[in-house]
Amino acid sequence: MPPSIDSLDLPPFKPRFPWWGADLQTIAIRLTSARVCDLAPHTSERMAFPMADRTGDILLGMLDRPAQPVAGRPLVLLIHGLTGSENSAYMLNAARYLLDGGYSVLRLNLRGCGPSRPYCREHYHVGRTADFRRILDQLPEDLSESGVVAIGYSLGGAMLLKYLGEEGSFSPLLGAATICAPIDLARTCRHMMRARNWLYHTYLLNDMKAEALAPGALTTPEEREIIKSARSVWEYDDRFISPRYGFRGAEDYYDLCSPLTFMPEIRVPTMVIASCDDPWIPVEYYREFNWADNPSLVPLMPPAGGHIGFHAHDSARPWCDLAVEKFIDRLATMKA
Repeated sequence: MPPSIDSLDLPPFKPRFPWWGADLQTIAIRLTSARVCDLAPHTSERMAFPMADRTGDILLGMLDRPAQPVAGRPLVLLIHGLTGSENSAYMLNAARYLLDGGYSVLRLNLRGCGPSRPYCREHYHVGRTADFRRILDQLPEDLSESGVVAIGYSLGGAMLLKYLGEEGSFSPLLGAATICAPIDLARTCRHMMRARNWLYHTYLLNDMKAEALAPGALTTPEEREIIKSARSVWEYDDRFISPRYGFRGAEDYYDLCSPLTFMPEIRVPTMVIASCDDPWIPVEYYREFNWADNPSLVPLMPPAGGHIGFHAHDSARPWCDLAVEKFIDRLATMKA
């Protein structure tokens, strides 16, 4: 059984001035990201994970080791969101606080993302959970001997939930957590394409195009034209991702890969965090799920926080990172 929310003794989330409101909470991480880059005195080293699908693709990660490690603490894997990487501010924020707590951290780059892009001909998508299995299989024993916990942000969280549901009780993970994951892909995409979210949508679509066209990606001239001409995330997924990876279209891709389909089968203790005012992912999708049917899932839905924001009034540390670390601490204690 996972630890209960009450046992974590979490302070209630209250926004920090001047980041009031969902949109300011959402963009604050980008406005303040310059402050988070140096993890000293902790040390970092590059790791490479060759994929086993005959593509020749290699995923890269950054392993961060704490200056003062604490014996018995599990390795924490961080999985970024759409168009993110190991250097996304929320990844570095989480790594900094976990390292300070004595945890080793592996910041993963999904296939074709960030530093992995030059070494990958293919592209990531939510359904590509085999990549995560391959990475877990390649972890050195000295890193995984005290257990492994995975944390997924946004799209990375959706991929993690899908993986956990596919594996059920066979997953080697000690525990997991997701922050602002799109658990219903089709409805989330339609929501993002509303006029209210046009700036977010344009920002994401432009980054997706740049990522897919960057050096290293193997694309045909026809695919490059499709990518360049896509007018929405839906069209990008419908005309590029779906036919390339065996889906009949965006609707088919979203239907087959949405975490909601897989979450009832999760058997690893998993904290699922969603903000009630997330402008990208409506909390209604979370409220509609019957959490009582799966005791392995621990839902946490604070009234505010934006999309991967959670900038709290009483700490410079994102509130979601505090919640996740308390959850991991309890898992490690229960294991011992």
